[in-house]
Amino acid sequence: MLGKLSRGAALLVAIVGITLSVGAGSAYGQAEAPAIEQAAPPVFEAPEIVGEPGVDRATLPHDLSPVGMYMQADIVVKTVMIGLGIASILTWAIFLSKSLELFAIRHRTRSLAERITHSRSLAEAETQVARRKNTAALLVQAAAEEVAVSAGLSSEGIKERVASRFERIESAAGREMIRGTAILATVGSLSPFIGLFGTVWGIMNSFIGISQANTTNLAVVAPGIAEALFATAIGLVAAIPAVLFYNVFARVIAGNKALIADVAAQTLRLVSRDLDRAEARGTARLAAAE
Repeated sequence: MLGKLSRGAALLVAIVGITLSVGAGSAYGQAEAPAIEQAAPPVFEAPEIVGEPGVDRATLPHDLSPVGMYMQADIVVKTVMIGLGIASILTWAIFLSKSLELFAIRHRTRSLAERITHSRSLAEAETQVARRKNTAALLVQAAAEEVAVSAGLSSEGIKERVASRFERIESAAGREMIRGTAILATVGSLSPFIGLFGTVWGIMNSFIGISQANTTNLAVVAPGIAEALFATAIGLVAAIPAVLFYNVFARVIAGNKALIADVAAQTLRLVSRDLDRAEARGTARLAAAE
């Protein structure tokens, strides 16, 4: 009986030991479970943008307006820009002054040409253009003066001398009308090349700056190239209107010359008509005397 009790006690102790060991394992597992958690994803911070060595961002040009590019340009490029600006102003000044002059000449010449065309004699035409100071009036006055000085001479010689005077007057009028247009031709032909010189000089300086800064960053390269190209743009702004105005004035001057030539031809016809009348009256008097 005692042996059975001993075996039962031993069995009970074994069961209790197993139970305690299982409980301790569970408690240990529950105590360690909170420590096993999912690791938080790593946070990547944006890298700091560090400028390239040798480049001071505080000194980089940011003003790409026309005034800003002019202020930041090299002294040679500035000189080119100033010269082209003066040429552009001169072009517009010539355009305004010559436009008023040439269209006034056309208006006055056309008005007097109609009066001369409707005149029946040189004396009547001279009355129509009295106290006028344009080319048409000079033609009539020169013809009347030559006829008066050559009175009694051969009619053919008078016509030749009148035509010679007309040539000189027309030539002087042509020189007066084209005065100033040569400047337009010069500006139109040279301005693009002057602007190109400024561009080449500016780009050369930009490349020198790139080599000194040891960088090819667009923020360093672009402003210098933009300033250089701005010189070419100013050259085109000066050249294009100059060429356009020159061509317009060439056509207007050609039209005015043709109008003056018509007045000269009409005046010469009046001279020839008066001479023929005088010759016819002289022949009639001789016939009556006989």
